[in-house]
Amino acid sequence: MHPNTVEKMMSRASRRFLMVLIILFYGSSNINAQSQDLRLWYDEPAQQWTEALPIGNGSLGTMIFGGVHHERIQLNEESVWTGHPIERGNPEAKTYLDSVRTLLFSGEYVAAEKMAQEKLMGKRLEGGTHTYQTLGNLYLDFGDSTAFKHYRRAIDLNKSVAKVEYQKEGITYKRELFSSNPDQLMAIKITADQQEALSFRIKLNRPGAGEKVTVDGNKIIMQEHVGGGEGVRYTARLKVTRKGGAVTATDSTLKVTKSDEVIILLTAATDYKGGDPDAITQNRMEEASSCSYNELKKRHVKDYQQLFNRVTLDVTPDPVDELATDRRLHRVKEGGVAPHLSELYFQYGRYLLISSSRPGSLPANLQGIWAQGMAPPWNADYHTNINLQMNYWPADVTNLSETTLPLFDFVENLNKRGARTAEETYGSRGMVVHHTTDVWHFTDPIGQTYWGLWPMGGAWLAMHFWDHYQFTEDENFLKERAYPQMKKAATFFVDYLVEDPETGHWVTGPSMSPENQYITADGQKASITMGPTMDMEILHELFAATIEASKKLDQDGAFRDTLVTLKENLAPVRIGKNGTIMEWNEDFEEVDPGHRHISHLYSLYPGDAINARETPALFEAAGETIDRRLRHGGGHTGWSRAWIINFFARLHDGERAHENLLALFRKSTLPNLFDTHPPFQIDGNFGGTAGIAEMLLQSHAGYIEFLPALPKAWSAGNMQGLRARGGITVDITWKNSVLQEAVLTADQEGLYNLHYQGKTVEIKLQSGSPTTVTKQLFD
Repeated sequence: MHPNTVEKMMSRASRRFLMVLIILFYGSSNINAQSQDLRLWYDEPAQQWTEALPIGNGSLGTMIFGGVHHERIQLNEESVWTGHPIERGNPEAKTYLDSVRTLLFSGEYVAAEKMAQEKLMGKRLEGGTHTYQTLGNLYLDFGDSTAFKHYRRAIDLNKSVAKVEYQKEGITYKRELFSSNPDQLMAIKITADQQEALSFRIKLNRPGAGEKVTVDGNKIIMQEHVGGGEGVRYTARLKVTRKGGAVTATDSTLKVTKSDEVIILLTAATDYKGGDPDAITQNRMEEASSCSYNELKKRHVKDYQQLFNRVTLDVTPDPVDELATDRRLHRVKEGGVAPHLSELYFQYGRYLLISSSRPGSLPANLQGIWAQGMAPPWNADYHTNINLQMNYWPADVTNLSETTLPLFDFVENLNKRGARTAEETYGSRGMVVHHTTDVWHFTDPIGQTYWGLWPMGGAWLAMHFWDHYQFTEDENFLKERAYPQMKKAATFFVDYLVEDPETGHWVTGPSMSPENQYITADGQKASITMGPTMDMEILHELFAATIEASKKLDQDGAFRDTLVTLKENLAPVRIGKNGTIMEWNEDFEEVDPGHRHISHLYSLYPGDAINARETPALFEAAGETIDRRLRHGGGHTGWSRAWIINFFARLHDGERAHENLLALFRKSTLPNLFDTHPPFQIDGNFGGTAGIAEMLLQSHAGYIEFLPALPKAWSAGNMQGLRARGGITVDITWKNSVLQEAVLTADQEGLYNLHYQGKTVEIKLQSGSPTTVTKQLFD
């Protein structure tokens, strides 16, 4: 029997096992090359935070500088936040709502905005804002400045393990670090290839001098009530064990002397969820101390790999580049190419999502979980007018569905405050979220109207529940979580929508197109309006999804009928005089035609209502809209550029998608491959990862489409493990830019539509049974 025939008969696990056997048979050099390609590695210590390397377990994150003489390991715990829940709404807002709407409908935009700023916006905080903060720093001081060589600092994405290695005075020193989700701690192993070679000091501290540090025996405990007593209480607990030598305590440090091997364990917790951080960290440390380092590492790697190993990607046949990661990136920034950088960036995005969002944790914030100092940019909070949502774009499609659970928990925790804001500000039922929130779950419109008066955050977040259901086909999730959340969001708009007296359409407002401004007929600048395009796009899709979910569950018939009636008369998406999709309800000129937000293309991506089959005119206008943004300097922030990659993927333009992926590398990627706004924001990493997946597989338009936006640079390759809507895992192999075969494994038996190069074919898939199709199916 031909080997290809045998392979097609095998299960997914067997196919991957066979690949491993082939690699082993043909030699270890191939293994080393592949492993090297999924490492970020550097040949010198980090000098800046944006050169340091991140590890994380969903809640405990660290940035590793890799210093030889003085090592700094910067620490984060996801819930180290200042502040506490407070009421921020304006209790008189709803009494002015109709007045603001009347001014907007009358075209008195500037006057409406002035009234909205004074009468609708919620309270700003006195004395600063609530913010996420660093947990502190762990310092290892080796106390000399001897020359070193053969330096290597790396993260192995295959294992989520970081390493530092160098040679000094003929001795090879090694450090290995990981942050374990099963054991909720960070572990460090320090070794040397000569006995009694390890002597150094260990110190924990935190900026601000408010922490209490206790050193006792082989332990350090650091505690604080952050924000000057207006925030969480935390405990960080460190323990040292060693082979040989001694560990002694001073007032502020632990001193290791002439040891052969040193193990450092660190765990941290806060009282954010109501527990005692001292007891929590004590219990974790006691449990971990009963295990060897190797046992802890084995548990960590197994837990991590059961997520990470689901997807493989190879989009270039070129040999693995042996340059250090920062040098490879620099070559691209200079206009060159770097084989495999796209694969590395894609898997790095998956690594960062696994490392910053695990069941039971908070969702990834603007910086994931990695933020230095006491006042990170934008407080490292949650911006719901794209940034929080973008963090989770790659979750389902790259086979990391579990990482979305913190997002869903968080959104459900917004419901109570969201209901209060809905009633207090608008006199409406349901729930509403505006453009920003934090761990204390405020939902009110705050700040300036041109970014704060936007009531669509809850609706957009509810669509993530629906998208997750589409990928998983989990009927229990639909019934227990997705539909209830969608209904709450939709209910708000049942009350909030108002009829446009000129057109008769139902519109939102006062609202705005994040965070852009337009020029009025008399030449003034304004931002708020009635029925901006993004609002209407989100509502068209939210109502459609809620209606479909209600039908599937056979419940709430009367409510469903209400949504059907409203949806039929929502203001439509329109094309303006310049051939682009109108951003507002009138064909205004933008104040900034190259604005970073391209909100009026929501229904191209991440939505699905703008597509070539059903809305060809809007589909064409969407392309012109992106071109106009780019002609005027758009894509100048990392996350905006990542969004553009996804837009071009949806437009089936692989060359433009790849061009913008390279622009993301060249203009918006830091030495440690973090995305930069600037400064660092992690959403661009996640958006870029989603964009690469979208170039290879799409499933939003009623069929599963293979290689919809394949660029010439990726003429041959394969990917395994991406997920399509309908609960299907997909493997694809291609050569000379032509599909060779695709293997589909469905979670449930059923009929599925497959699409390739303009032709759609319906096939039946059996539950759990891989089915192979080739290009010939579409001939």
